[in-house]
Amino acid sequence: MIDHVSIAVRDLDAGGRFYEAVLATIGYAKLVVRANTIGFGKKYPDFWLNRRPDMVTPDPNGGVHICLRAPSAEAVEAFHAAALREGGISDGAPGPRPEYNPGYFAAFIRDPDGNRVEAVTFLDGRR
Repeated sequence: MIDHVSIAVRDLDAGGRFYEAVLATIGYAKLVVRANTIGFGKKYPDFWLNRRPDMVTPDPNGGVHICLRAPSAEAVEAFHAAALREGGISDGAPGPRPEYNPGYFAAFIRDPDGNRVEAVTFLDGRR
C-alpha cells in the first residue's frame, strides 16, 4: 500500500503553517522539519511538503488529488474551516457524498499553491 505522499509548495514556511493548522484538525502533527521538506503524520510522517519555489500552479482540472482520513464529520468540517481561514479555497463544502459510497462524508480544499486535498470519514463505519 502507499507509504507516504508528497506535495510541492512554493514557500515551505507558509505551506508548513497552512498545513500545521489544517492537518491538526484530523489528528496530524508536524513530525519532521528539514531544509527543503516538512513531514506530517500521526505516528509516522506520511504527508510531506517539498519546497519547489519555481513550481507552476496546477491546472484546476488536473493535477493530484489526495484524500486523508478524518476521525469524524466534525473533524471534516474543522479541516475545511481551517483551510479557508488559513488562505485555502473550498473545492467542495463538507457534507455527505452518497454517490461515492453510503456514509461517505467529505470536504475538498485547494491549498494556496493549488494542490487538491480532501478529508473524509465514513458515517456508517463502512468503506
